[in-house]
Formats: sequence, C-alpha cells, structure tokens
Amino acid sequence: MAGTGALLLVVTACAGQHTPANLPAGGVSTPASPSASVLPAPPEPNPPGKPRLTVPEGSAPVPARQIDATALPATFPREVWTANGGTVLNIRAQEGGCGHALGEAAEQAGDHVVVNLSETKAQTNQMCTMDIRYPVISVALAAPLDQRTVVLKTTPPK
Repeated sequence: MAGTGALLLVVTACAGQHTPANLPAGGVSTPASPSASVLPAPPEPNPPGKPRLTVPEGSAPVPARQIDATALPATFPREVWTANGGTVLNIRAQEGGCGHALGEAAEQAGDHVVVNLSETKAQTNQMCTMDIRYPVISVALAAPLDQRTVVLKTTPPK
C-alpha cells in the first residue's frame, strides 16, 4: 500500500512538469504574440424572432420620441434599436421561467409600426424557474423604419 502511494506521488508530481520539445536554449518560452492567438468569432447576426441577451453590433438606438410604449406594463423595458438599414427592429423584451419572448410586426403603416410582444406558454407538468430575463428579439420590417413611430404592445402568451 505504501509503495502504491509513493508511486502515485511521483507520477502526480512529474505530471505538472511537462517540458515542450520546442523550447529555446535556456528553457524559457516566450508567449505567443497577440496576432498569433486565435480570437473567438463574433456572434452571428440575430435572425428575426430568435432572442439574444445583447444588442447586435451596428444597431442604432431609436429615439424615445419615436417609441410609443403606453400600452406596455409599467415594468416592461422600452428599448428599441434598428439594424440592417432600418429594416430590422431589435427590441428589449421580457420573459421568464420556461417562456421565451416573441415579437411580431402586426401592422406597418406609413407613420407607425405596431409590434406585438408576447411570450411562449410554459408546458404543463414542467418545473420552471421564477426568474425574469430581458432578451433582445429581432423583428423584420417590410421597409426601413425611418421616421415612423414604433408602437409596442403585449399580447397573451402563445
């Protein structure tokens, strides 16, 4: 038993002392230059209807005067951005538990766009957390938003 313990001690002590074969003379390695390191790829664009936690790069905030959120509950977020030349709205939504935020351009008129925000229904007989999340969802428009008002409404869970 003592022999096995001693062997295990020697093996584990040596395991952390791996010396690469390509070390320069003197045994000192230099870190790779930043240009040689591999950086993770940026996140892919958010397709309409798929929630994400951050606003896609290149999105421009819609001015508050251009957002009508009077139909939303008081605690609901009121943040909207445009992307893709104004043809995509990125909207901060609200979801919780097992639900997932959804957005749909219900009406697209010359002076306004109505976006219905809802949440998927939780499945029955499924345990769900009691948290609230604020993902960013994307809604495609038929034409750029330009100076139109974004009217945010909520609809019952689907």
